[in-house]
Amino acid sequence: MIIVNVKENESIDKALKRFKKKFEKTGVLKELRGRSYFEKKSVSRRNQVIRAAYRQRLQQGLVAE
Repeated sequence: MIIVNVKENESIDKALKRFKKKFEKTGVLKELRGRSYFEKKSVSRRNQVIRAAYRQRLQQGLVAE
């Protein structure tokens, strides 16, 4: 459970921003989306390799933005 202590004279917007940051760091939403459907191991490995190759090309500057 995520707990955000609101300080005195702190706006709700700032507290909400801190909550969103903590929520994003935990990776709850990412895990939930990943569990929404089953993906075979071979498919997940293939996607991982494709993502790694894309990142490598980005670092080398071969992908046009």
